[in-house]
Amino acid sequence: MIPTEIARKILDEGLKRGGDLSEVYIEDRETFNLDLDDGKIERAVRGNDRGGGVRVFYQDTTAYAYTDDLEEIALLEAARAASEASKSTAEGRILVDLTKRENPVDVGVKTPFSTLDEKSKVDLLHQMDEVARKQSSYVSSVNISMEEVHRAVWVYNSEGVWAEDDRNFLEFTIGVTAKKNGTLQRSYSGIGAQSGLELLESQSPLVLAEEVAKAAVRMLDARPAPAGEMTVVITNGWGGVLFHEACGHALEADFVAKGTSIYSGLVGEQVASPIVTAIDDGTIPKRRGSLRFDDEGTPSSRTVLIEKGILKDYIWDLKEARRAGRDSTGNGRRETFRHMPMPRMTNTYIDVGTHDPEEIIRSVKHGFFAKQLGGGQADFARGDFVFTVTEGYLIEDGRVTVPVRGATLMGNGPQALKQIDMIGTDFALDSGRGRCGKGQWARVSVGQPTVRVPKLMVGGTDREIGGQIGA
Repeated sequence: MIPTEIARKILDEGLKRGGDLSEVYIEDRETFNLDLDDGKIERAVRGNDRGGGVRVFYQDTTAYAYTDDLEEIALLEAARAASEASKSTAEGRILVDLTKRENPVDVGVKTPFSTLDEKSKVDLLHQMDEVARKQSSYVSSVNISMEEVHRAVWVYNSEGVWAEDDRNFLEFTIGVTAKKNGTLQRSYSGIGAQSGLELLESQSPLVLAEEVAKAAVRMLDARPAPAGEMTVVITNGWGGVLFHEACGHALEADFVAKGTSIYSGLVGEQVASPIVTAIDDGTIPKRRGSLRFDDEGTPSSRTVLIEKGILKDYIWDLKEARRAGRDSTGNGRRETFRHMPMPRMTNTYIDVGTHDPEEIIRSVKHGFFAKQLGGGQADFARGDFVFTVTEGYLIEDGRVTVPVRGATLMGNGPQALKQIDMIGTDFALDSGRGRCGKGQWARVSVGQPTVRVPKLMVGGTDREIGGQIGA
């Protein structure tokens, strides 16, 4: 952090040439990465990245300058550069006192990363590799990564904001390829949380390795995917990635303001089935998308986006909220100090329903069960999407039967939301693997119960589609 008296000087410099609000953002990031490919450590890297940026608002426009030098003179120069971008000659506003904000959201660390030495962490990745290979002689390739991130941020602005957040992430990802008679199948998943090493007490990397390897092997005997319009049941937890991509982005206020969102101007309108409620909640303890404060110093919040099918609100950052004359929802996020914040989702999900998941399956005479979604693409303006299914099954006479491979789900997110006719009681968030791309990368969580869409296009293809999130 920087002393508050220096923060005040920098904020004052930002207002000298007509700005009506100035902001200082400071970040200190430490990372540790391990990659194991086919039994060998290919990367073991520690890194540190620190710097700061100054943003100055001029009514509906902003200017931003950043530096990796946190000395007072460098930050003042950044403030001057941002300030000089203004054409205004109005006098700057008088600063108010900086008062430190508090927020009770629990994202604290119980067991620091340093309590386990690097050799033990390497050994854990080797154990994951061994567990995956023990599942079958058909396992041909195993790729594992572990990442630790400690990210401390400080935000000050000329309206008196002083906010600090300390974010720690631990993540494991694994991809397993199985091969049989020339057929290759790959399964991929991960676990993670805003957490220290206590993550290992609640989610086992060894269990993860076992599950992913078994999924890859199961799909070796899968039939080719069917094609055509049919009833589709989408799994709970990670299945919420489809709502995130096909609908969630269209609820971010920058797309709404530009008129490029299908949901622009529809607050108060019916946009989904009456049984659908969708929420963005950055206050859930330990989740990857959770924040005490966003990257603009606004406290994180729980925002009901859609309630019983009715559009209630959008996802707001400070810039878009100022334009609209309203408050931010605490969704201003940036990848690093080199980026300006923008409206981004945190932990976004379809809320719990009333149907037993087994009842949902029994209701389907002939259809498709998407158990594991892979990468995908979505058109934010229209909501059209294409998603690969890395693990899918036929539903026949109310039972999940044979696995099928090469499947894709194609459709329109807003239309699918209106069609949903059954939502399960088995609500779950994902296991901790989501990274969302929107010009900048951000950690997020997605979730939902099991849901049924009566008519969705299923296509068969072996071509992998690059995704926006967690592919």
